Amino acid sequence: MEFTQDQKVYAEIVQKAWEDAEFKKELLANPVAAIEKLMGRKLNLPEGKTLVVRDQTDDSTVYINIPAKAETDAELSEEQLEAVSGGVWDPDGTGGGCTGPMFPKLPGGLPTIITFMQ
Repeated sequence: MEFTQDQKVYAEIVQKAWEDAEFKKELLANPVAAIEKLMGRKLNLPEGKTLVVRDQTDDSTVYINIPAKAETDAELSEEQLEAVSGGVWDPDGTGGGCTGPMFPKLPGGLPTIITFMQ
């Protein structure tokens, strides 16, 4: 399985926090600055968003993250309904269809929470 760039960055941040107590301390206190320092580039956090890092390394505790509720109307268009009712959904229009569970794109797509400036 190939990892996305975001997954690679996330893995690097977590690995560094596991291995470096000082980085972990900085990450918990000021996540944006710690990540920018580690990655060597500015973090592009959308206006009005805050990056929160919680230490969940305590093995005796089970953590639950409650994400924000999506505020989009996720109804399928007539075309999408027709496609899935026939058993094949072809989201990119290539005629190849999809095997396995797939979900239609929500109007406007899903928001990207953080990105790095190039």
